[in-house]
Amino acid sequence: MRLSDLLTQHTPAFSFEFGPPKDDDAAAVLVERAKSLAELKPAYVSVTYGAGGSTRQRTHETVSRLHAMGLNVAAHLTCVGHSRDELVDILQTYADEGIENIVALRGDPPRDAENFEAHPDGLRFGDELVNLIRERFGNRFGIAVAGYPEGHPETVSRLDDMDHLKRKVDAGADAIVTQLFFDNRDFYDFRDRCELAGVNVPIIAGLMPVLSRKGIIRMAGLCGSRLPAKLLKRLQKAGEDDSRVATVGIDWATQQSRDLLDNDVRGIHFYTLNRSQATLEIYRRLGAETSEQLEDLSSL
Repeated sequence: MRLSDLLTQHTPAFSFEFGPPKDDDAAAVLVERAKSLAELKPAYVSVTYGAGGSTRQRTHETVSRLHAMGLNVAAHLTCVGHSRDELVDILQTYADEGIENIVALRGDPPRDAENFEAHPDGLRFGDELVNLIRERFGNRFGIAVAGYPEGHPETVSRLDDMDHLKRKVDAGADAIVTQLFFDNRDFYDFRDRCELAGVNVPIIAGLMPVLSRKGIIRMAGLCGSRLPAKLLKRLQKAGEDDSRVATVGIDWATQQSRDLLDNDVRGIHFYTLNRSQATLEIYRRLGAETSEQLEDLSSL
């Protein structure tokens, strides 16, 4: 089922993101964790794509396995390191396998590269990838694009960032999934600015529970997310004990989720880091311990 239909059918829509496993053992673990989350009947799950296409094969394998489990899967696809023809080949493979949704991204440069450089025969921006998908495949795929409540780290201003986002939506994107954020006020401001700019597709809030001090510092540094003072104070009290840090993170993400649901969010996308327990715990705290309760979340 395409993304626009999924978001109509699931109100609000809950989704989970996985990264491609590093080896066969990790792949087996990921499948088991995905099974536990599948019991919550998410609208869809997504699978990320490594910098420079470094995880292309494992991303494809993971997408295929999750699709075979009966999950609606959105495959990440980036411009980095690919020609237009290679991108079309990847998309055709997904189309042939029955994958109906794509997360279209410019992508981050490889770790050994300081800046993004387009392939000589490739694409430079996310809106060009959305255009390519629509030109070659029409409405065969539902398309999600990324949004940045706190602004993309590479843009010169919020206005410039919104112009980039509008081009992606105007090119044919069906929905926006935001980068992770820790202060809901940033999301609400972003949603209002989208409305003012004429960006009228569904906006799905991206949340990532804090699970360790090392991990959150790395992720916040990569995407530029701001850690509110209240959260920082709680993390400081937790010290170096990652179990206490994870408790703080789950508490915070649960509070964020409740507030977002109270304010009519179209969906919440959980960045799982290939773990299921934190997301399952958030659902338990929200009162969604069984899949039958998902429809009641919007009234919490």
